[in-house]
Amino acid sequence: MKKLDIRGELERRKYHVTNRFYYWIYRTLMSFPAMKFHAKYTREVDLKREKGPCFVIFNHLSRIDHNYVMTACYPKRLNMLAGYSEFFRSHLHTVFKMNNVLPKKNYSRDVLGTKAIMSIIKQGGSVTFAPEGLATNDGMNKPIVPGTGGMLKKFGVPVYFCELRGQYLQNTKVCLDVRSGKTFATTKLLFSAEDLKTLTVEEIDQKINEAFRHDEYAWQKEKHIRWKTNGRSCERLDGLLFRCPKCGEYFKMKGEGDKIECLNCGNGATVDDYYDFHPFDGSVIPFETQSEWARWERAQIIKEIRKDQNYRYVERVKIGRLPNDRYMKDLKTSEIVGEGTLTIDHTGMSYEDDADKTLNFFLDYTKLYTLITEVDSSFFNLYVDGEYTDVFPQEHHSAIMITYLVEEMHRLHVNYYKNFPWFDYMYEDEAEGGQGEQTLPVSEK
Repeated sequence: MKKLDIRGELERRKYHVTNRFYYWIYRTLMSFPAMKFHAKYTREVDLKREKGPCFVIFNHLSRIDHNYVMTACYPKRLNMLAGYSEFFRSHLHTVFKMNNVLPKKNYSRDVLGTKAIMSIIKQGGSVTFAPEGLATNDGMNKPIVPGTGGMLKKFGVPVYFCELRGQYLQNTKVCLDVRSGKTFATTKLLFSAEDLKTLTVEEIDQKINEAFRHDEYAWQKEKHIRWKTNGRSCERLDGLLFRCPKCGEYFKMKGEGDKIECLNCGNGATVDDYYDFHPFDGSVIPFETQSEWARWERAQIIKEIRKDQNYRYVERVKIGRLPNDRYMKDLKTSEIVGEGTLTIDHTGMSYEDDADKTLNFFLDYTKLYTLITEVDSSFFNLYVDGEYTDVFPQEHHSAIMITYLVEEMHRLHVNYYKNFPWFDYMYEDEAEGGQGEQTLPVSEK
């Protein structure tokens, strides 16, 4: 029997515009679980009337966004981009191949993905992708991947926007329950081919970031939609709300059922089916929404790292890598290959394995600007010398905190992956270095 070579097969694969019948099957199969999404679709432009190649971009709110985009644009056939690692999972590789899903190595130099996109556009096909690179961790949009505007300008075909609302509240990054409520998808033209000719790359990027500007929790306050959380509104919520606003301790919050509570000082609240906080007696929850809490956490990290040149975060982790001769089963994203110590400081991120020194790596902030949470907030992933690598924290529910930390270290030292102007207040009056307060590694507090 011929030995399986997944990486080689992906390198050699020729991509085509998806067969109409296969596309119909995929869309039909997806329509059954989507019946409970209670989605409302608005088409400011009907893509079935639009001829020729195009891009459809969308603000990435959840792992089920692809269903909304496909339905919003049907019967226009779209070749979707998906994370490279997803092609190694047994339950996905066949349907990906049938529907000519295109591989993409997120936040890395990716010749394979670019060539696949180019092939589809040359065939007169259309491609859909999320310029943010992955679904939001906290219900707010991320800055789009640097270089997006340049790519769109180079191809010069119309760009449509599928604007999503409610999908994060339906399927958060901390808890993968699919919660019934109300969701929306609106398709509109964002750039004509002529627009792309006249706009600069910077103007294209700026317009996308402005179009994507959104806070799911602020939107929920306005819409007041009831979500069927089944008493699990706070399940694993400590992955996002990891710092207590009363005592300031990291990783003492515990999210379980409909309650989040600080195990250090008892501060906490319940969260109802409208995502509203109801603080315990005597508790301090100075935020109306979870996104406000998350912004405060990021602002505190910014302060800490800019006041302490010796800032260092250390955690025990396990490392996973992709096999090449077999597909992963049981919904796994990688296979554990090592265990060791992860360190993040002002120089970059380093990993030292306990046993296999070939797994050691160091990435400075010219190579590292954010992290990927492919599935949920229990772990993160990144590419090390082009190799997909899962990192599983062993001491704390810390993947989102580490993501904030890496992003803000990058912004302090490089700032290629810039934050939004509307968050400039987070950086005001912060020292650009200096000894300041000597902040201990968070894991040692």
